[in-house]
Amino acid sequence: MLKASALSKTYNSGKVLDTVSMELKSGTISGLLGANGAGKTTLFKILCGLVTPDSGQVVLSSQKNKPIGAVIERPGLYSYLNAYDNLKVFAKIQKAPSDKFALQEYLKNVGLPLDRKDPVKNFSMGMKQRLGIAIALLNNPDILILDEPFSGLDPSGVSALIKLIKAFADQGMAILLSSHLMAELHKSCDYLYVIDHGAIVNHGPTFHLIQDLVTQYTIAAVDISSASTVKDYVLSTEKNTATIQCGSEQIPQLLQKLLAEGYKVTSCVPNITLDQLLRAST
Repeated sequence: MLKASALSKTYNSGKVLDTVSMELKSGTISGLLGANGAGKTTLFKILCGLVTPDSGQVVLSSQKNKPIGAVIERPGLYSYLNAYDNLKVFAKIQKAPSDKFALQEYLKNVGLPLDRKDPVKNFSMGMKQRLGIAIALLNNPDILILDEPFSGLDPSGVSALIKLIKAFADQGMAILLSSHLMAELHKSCDYLYVIDHGAIVNHGPTFHLIQDLVTQYTIAAVDISSASTVKDYVLSTEKNTATIQCGSEQIPQLLQKLLAEGYKVTSCVPNITLDQLLRAST
């Protein structure tokens, strides 16, 4: 659906992108992981046609006039208008359907209430992100690009936004997310690109990248700190969580032992950092 090949960009301050290539496929969520200043936003602007690369090309396979919808940096909302009126303004700018039924459908699709009439300056960060996504979807794009969409959200807001993004992918949309935090991309992405100083230094299916590198997991279960199963692996415990050190191949058996011991595990989260992924590339 989208293929970027050997994209490079240099400003007066230096090289921002160095022969970056990536591919976005229909129905998949791809993540771009990198520290602040690694080149994520510049890459997104090139993919959206807002910035011209010095070299390389972007090829789109779409029949639509506006195949890409994007929220780059923060949503540019009119803070004194309500959600509906914001959407109406942007629909007219983008020459998208702006009738009442169409606008209400966009609001419903991103989980925003139809009866809220107060200005968006009163909205939570999560609601502003949802409204920004609704604006990005006005022309029914094939590709959705979201720059740091989880920034400033609390855990419940992150979970709700991930659920929304996955629903769009299930409908066949190709989605690209960026973040400097591993946890959010691990929960949401099928494929992961790691960018450092403007270059893609690691990439692959998210599950396999993590499986190959992770050596620590945090397991949650009621009173797990008392479980004998984890004592040989444990690095630290709280009442209902235990951080353990082991390989991914040991996890299935360990979870079965916990179940046999009477502990109902509610989550098992791999602990991996951006630094680990960067070191793995060298």
